[in-house]
Amino acid sequence: MKIKSFFALMALGTIFFTSCRDTVTEREVVRETEVEVEREEVEVEEDNEGIIERTGKKVDQEVNEEINEEIDKIGDDN
Repeated sequence: MKIKSFFALMALGTIFFTSCRDTVTEREVVRETEVEVEREEVEVEEDNEGIIERTGKKVDQEVNEEINEEIDKIGDDN
């Protein structure tokens, strides 16, 4: 009886340990490739000025244009 129970335990143990295994036959292949991407170069102006300075420059430019127009209207007296 001991031999029969031993073989039964061996059979159950073999089934228990081998049936839960995952057999993976697929392999994942990773390949590295270099891809060249064309990028447009954008010129970036560095502004170290604040909004007040930029606004002041625009206003000065507009005022200077108006002054130049008035000078042209007056003409040359020479």
